[in-house]
Amino acid sequence: MLGAPLAASAAHHAAKAPVAATAASVEKVVIQVSDGDAKKWALALNNAKNVQADLGKDGSEIEIVVYGPGIGMLKTDSVEGVRVAEAMSAGIKVVACMNTMTGMKLTKEDMLPNIGYVKAGVVELIKKQHEGYAYIRP
Repeated sequence: MLGAPLAASAAHHAAKAPVAATAASVEKVVIQVSDGDAKKWALALNNAKNVQADLGKDGSEIEIVVYGPGIGMLKTDSVEGVRVAEAMSAGIKVVACMNTMTGMKLTKEDMLPNIGYVKAGVVELIKKQHEGYAYIRP
């Protein structure tokens, strides 16, 4: 008599296990870049690359949010331009803050091709953290 409820309970938990495993299999990471220091830009790109290498492209969802003095990382003359393009080709999302661009009188033509844009970098960080993203600031 006791075996039937235990079997039913085990079947119930087993049926739910794949859903939990699928949800836990993707690690979400948001990386803040707000410093004007090119060494910090390189470190942020290294962090993103290393997370993806360790967890796999399918096991990670990575976004780099760039604002303030860090916006230089995404300008067409950036010393990290090639690496930013490589990161995006690998599936890492890179976004620029439009508020910063407006304040610095930058247009999309001043920026690297194919990057994304958000109205406010700080708000993007807040939203991502509410969505369960781990926060990294190198």
